[in-house]
Amino acid sequence: MISVSGKCWEEISVNKRLLDKVKIDNNFSEILSKLIIYRNFSNREIYSIENNVDFTNPFLKNNDFKIAAEILKKNIDNQSKILVIGDYDVDGCISTSLIINFLNKHNINSSYYIPDRLKDGYGASIKLIKKLVKEKFPKLIIMVDCGSNSNNSVEFLKNNKIDSIIIDHHNISKPYPKANIVINPKKECDYRHYDYYCSAFLTYLFLDFYNRKNNSKITIADQLIYVALATLADVMPLRENNRFLLKKIIKRFDINKNLFFKMIFKLNNLNKKLDFDDLSYIIAPTINSAGRISNANNVIKLLTSSNEKNINEITNKLFEFNKKRKIIENIVINKIKFKKLTHEKGIIFYFDNEIPEGIIGIIASKLKEFFNKPAIVFTKSKDLIKGSARSVSSFNIGQYINRAINNKILISGGGHNLAAGLTLQKKNIDKFKNFLNEIYTNKNLLNSNKYISKISFSSINMSFFEDINKLAPFGNQNNKIIFLIENVKIIKPFIIKEKFISCFVKSKTNKLIKAISFNPIESSISLNLLNQKKEISILAKMNQNNWNNKTNIQLEIVDVICFPNNT
Repeated sequence: MISVSGKCWEEISVNKRLLDKVKIDNNFSEILSKLIIYRNFSNREIYSIENNVDFTNPFLKNNDFKIAAEILKKNIDNQSKILVIGDYDVDGCISTSLIINFLNKHNINSSYYIPDRLKDGYGASIKLIKKLVKEKFPKLIIMVDCGSNSNNSVEFLKNNKIDSIIIDHHNISKPYPKANIVINPKKECDYRHYDYYCSAFLTYLFLDFYNRKNNSKITIADQLIYVALATLADVMPLRENNRFLLKKIIKRFDINKNLFFKMIFKLNNLNKKLDFDDLSYIIAPTINSAGRISNANNVIKLLTSSNEKNINEITNKLFEFNKKRKIIENIVINKIKFKKLTHEKGIIFYFDNEIPEGIIGIIASKLKEFFNKPAIVFTKSKDLIKGSARSVSSFNIGQYINRAINNKILISGGGHNLAAGLTLQKKNIDKFKNFLNEIYTNKNLLNSNKYISKISFSSINMSFFEDINKLAPFGNQNNKIIFLIENVKIIKPFIIKEKFISCFVKSKTNKLIKAISFNPIESSISLNLLNQKKEISILAKMNQNNWNNKTNIQLEIVDVICFPNNT
């Protein structure tokens, strides 16, 4: 079944005997059972659907954590100066804040530094390390959400008798940095199956390990909302402990006890209970805007402060950064010729000298979502080219960027399965494109577009929504469910903020359901929603809409299928 966007859609298929077994054993609906089988849920994950399951610390006997805790304790006991270096995204900032808050409770002389995207580039470069060592005289440097490829920097620290700990989840290649210890589930180790943790979760579990081993009374559980935020912002798999953590935290969280979150809601005119989408689409972009538009050190000041005036001032500043980021993003998106890019057979590559470096990752993400395949966006950075990549789960972009560095195609870069950054010379862009597309073609990737089931219009109600929502939170490896809804008409479509389409979907029985589409305005999907008067079929997700203290179902239209005789 081919859609107007050129995608081929097919229904998910599972073993009928297994489907019946899951339904009977758990008293689940057919669609819920079908998803559990298709996504290969573990017994613990199945149990968590109807029951509370707490996340556990799997590293309590781990040697890497033991060595790191011993190094940290030595430096705490000696009242050493400790410097924390993090990445400029949500995960890096939260990881940094977790450690700084922890060290502050120990009354340790600590400091932090988040690299400036334009001045410093990504991570703990040798130039940055030399500068910070000269300025701050640390005895221990902890690198969080970075450091896995900072071999030269770590060698410099070792030669200067400065301890180093790396806590990271980005792809790492041999030879590993010779830090005192590298905590990274992507290296060859006995905890590689925990590579679904972001750096903030690894950092939290390390601090929890430290507390348990040293009988510390310092509490860190109040920081878990930020770990949940980083997990969503870094698009980590929402499975196992990640999912258990999010379900637990969102249920218990009281926004009135968190000045930052409360202020963000006020600035966005929100008056409701915090949900997963708020973390992903409101709070995370606000934090990320600091590193995209200005300097992410503002975020650490915010997350390590208890002063209400400071929190309000910085939150207002971040809110303004995010408004500016949205304006720039809209300008860039409106320039992109989506129809032209549709003809790209391999990975989507997009180059524009004028895109600010802080925005290219967002644009890459938009392209990846629209085309359902890897996308890389390039922009000019002084005499070099910077790129940001977003990928699909079947194509580990971080791994292939590391390979391109080893092949001398790229100057630098790094990342993980779904996202990465890179730097190269302009003359090597075509070489890099050919290199990646050859891998992509040889892997014979089929970007399958699957829907769970065909559903009738009458089945779309709150009871049905609550049943499928038992699998929430939705995200990477546990995506929101897409349904096929046939023989409907689009009523009263109009454009919101020059980027979204709002409309009503009407059934043959004249039932109306409010709907929204986030597809680009010039896309064939949007053009059909705006202009098609005849019956169509839609691929849609089901969301809960809260407005004026009323709760109802809203469809999110993903794609459109026209009948052959439609014009």
